[in-house]
Amino acid sequence: MRALRWTAMAGCLAAGGMAVAAEGPGIDPGTPQIPGTPWKVHDGSRPQPPVVENAGAVVVKAPADAKVLFDGRSLDAWTTDGKPATWPVKDGIFTAAPGTLVSKDKFGPVQVHIEWRVPPGRPVKGQGGGNSGIFLMGLYEVQILQSHENPTYADGTAGALYGQSPPLVNAIRPQGEWQSYDILFTPPKTEGGKVVEPAVATVLVNGVVVQNARKLIGPTQYRQLAKYPENHPETGPIQLQFHGDPIDFRNVWVRSIASHEEAK
Repeated sequence: MRALRWTAMAGCLAAGGMAVAAEGPGIDPGTPQIPGTPWKVHDGSRPQPPVVENAGAVVVKAPADAKVLFDGRSLDAWTTDGKPATWPVKDGIFTAAPGTLVSKDKFGPVQVHIEWRVPPGRPVKGQGGGNSGIFLMGLYEVQILQSHENPTYADGTAGALYGQSPPLVNAIRPQGEWQSYDILFTPPKTEGGKVVEPAVATVLVNGVVVQNARKLIGPTQYRQLAKYPENHPETGPIQLQFHGDPIDFRNVWVRSIASHEEAK
């Protein structure tokens, strides 16, 4: 989740004796209700996604027409907060570190493949210890979280469209194993910069569909209702979040998707 600044602020509030909102299974977070649902944002009473066992990460070589964002050697395709990328690279893997990783290229409709893991032995509880996120257009987060035997609020589970739509199922493998995400994303349709049709995302976790052509109500927010901005961009970068946890990544590629009309 996009909450580093909130996390730091929450710590300060707690230290100063001010109340900080609690979150987690069974907890009412005191947040707005998501339109069209009986649930609040980060609602702890929302049912946990059922667990689906599977064979683990689907490892797919980048197709010929893909833009490879990580080839196992360098982060030349990325920046960190506007400067050369600083996340460490070793043995064909890069690891989350302070700063936001931002792709140099910007994309509209895309197919994204990414593989990740939380190091074994790292303490993980709820949203802490094994947390990151991949942001489409730099705006729409698909949650990355070590969710194997680690309950949290449903719309913050691995594969969730964070703060909006929990995954249909929990397809995460045990900690220390590689996980794969395959994402199909269509940006919102705009007219004069104003959104007239919502963004849509389909997500597969380890080859299992967890979001099926799901409409988003706006760019990702923390503890607030998402809503579309007045002027929405046509393209945006892929972003990876540092949430304080050293998540490993490998085999990252993106394919721009043409419309059927454009492909004729």
